[in-house]
Amino acid sequence: MSNQLPKFPEPYWRDHVDLPEFDSLKTDESADVVIVGGGITGITAAYLLSKEGKKVVLLEASNLLNGTTGHTTAKITAQHDLIYDEFIQHIGRSKARLYYESNSEALQFIKQIIHENELECDLKTDDAILYATSEEYAHKLEKEYEAYKALHIDGKLVHDIPFPIDVHNALAMKNQAQFHPLQYLKHLVQAIIDNGGRIYENTTAVNVEGIEATVLTRNDKRITCDYVLACSHFPFYEGTGFYSTRMHADRSYAIAVQTNTAYPGGMYLSVDQPSRSLRSATMNGEEIVIVGGESHKTGQGKDTLEHYKALQNYADDLFEKPDFLYRWSAQDLITLDKLPYIGEITSTQPNVLVATGFRKWGMTNGTAAALLLRDIVLDKENPYKELYTPSRFYADPSLKNFFMENTDVAKHLIKGKLETPATSIEDLSRDEGAVFKANGQRKGAYKDENGEVYIVDTTCTHVGCEVEWNHGDRTWDCPCHGSRFSYKGEVIEGPAEKPLQQHDHTMLENLTSENSGY
Repeated sequence: MSNQLPKFPEPYWRDHVDLPEFDSLKTDESADVVIVGGGITGITAAYLLSKEGKKVVLLEASNLLNGTTGHTTAKITAQHDLIYDEFIQHIGRSKARLYYESNSEALQFIKQIIHENELECDLKTDDAILYATSEEYAHKLEKEYEAYKALHIDGKLVHDIPFPIDVHNALAMKNQAQFHPLQYLKHLVQAIIDNGGRIYENTTAVNVEGIEATVLTRNDKRITCDYVLACSHFPFYEGTGFYSTRMHADRSYAIAVQTNTAYPGGMYLSVDQPSRSLRSATMNGEEIVIVGGESHKTGQGKDTLEHYKALQNYADDLFEKPDFLYRWSAQDLITLDKLPYIGEITSTQPNVLVATGFRKWGMTNGTAAALLLRDIVLDKENPYKELYTPSRFYADPSLKNFFMENTDVAKHLIKGKLETPATSIEDLSRDEGAVFKANGQRKGAYKDENGEVYIVDTTCTHVGCEVEWNHGDRTWDCPCHGSRFSYKGEVIEGPAEKPLQQHDHTMLENLTSENSGY
């Protein structure tokens, strides 16, 4: 335990569960359904379809549950920030109600699986509570409460929460839940295997070809199938859906702390900015608190380590002598209208399905997506199919947001090309990364704790934007579409499929001090 933040990011969830390991795909195969992505959506969909007797192959580019699902705050709730009043205004009352129902059904599905199988995954039923610390957002909470009443959502407007925070209004959604997501999903993984499903890790899917779909992998293996389900956070295959122009990537942060203060119950989220999130969890039989927030567009804004420090200061103010146990960050995708895209990737490829854009609420949205994808594959009616179809278009707010997001992309594309880095490699301390210039070209360097230097080309392999150094997580992040790369240049997050070009540090010996800037 420590009163300082851990030096390296690691999510609490992954440190407290042993997950099975699987080989990579080494031969061509066939299946009824190929699912790409080993997070909550892909695993739940594989579980549901294998249970129905479908021959399922699940592909994961790295390791199961190593992406957004493994870095969540794991609230199982239909209270998704301030959203229902906005949905009523933009898509109407009936569709807003459908959104609530689909996420409530996902919550009940998770609870049912846990209770039926007597799973030990720290499930706790609790209220989800939004709170405002300003008059402006207190008024917005009042409007959200009116939306709750119009949609017949069980909620309550209050004026205080059990923390030393000056609150103007708070809005509770009753009987929501929280859990340990990896302990829950570990059970589903075993059920997939028991049902005859096949799982391959460290297998990157890169393309889909043919009318009868064939999934191609980076190591030149092929899987023929009837349906492909792209559940890989950002779709590994976009077809002609142009998903990179219809979503933006957002990062947020979390720390786990142990305190001398008893947690009063409830799951909390501030609606003011910067956001703050609170929930409890159990570690080795003792209560800890997960503090989250500090969202921003990926690759943009201040030094990312400052976001962790802001949460640390918040916890210091809120709790007596907190011990800081873990820190981690997550990446989420947000669509133009804030509804997930779930369904046919394009109208011309009805057997390639996609699930993406969960807007930080992947536990319920991801489960709802898996339930809908199952019904599409089995040709069953589902009341949410039209709501989530990726081919929908609401001029308000999608048209405005489309131009805003893509103007932002263009701005950062140009900005990155014009920037003149001032840092030199000689200036780098150990465990530090920065951008520098070599022979007039923009490069990125990271010096590890042993003094070894890793150099990459900073041009993102997606559309050519210039990546920025993420100090808090030691990654190279693209400000345009959210692709992320390790300090060695390896792809961590899409839409980029190819790694950053790597350079041997001995290249520096051939550069003059004048050209390289040192």
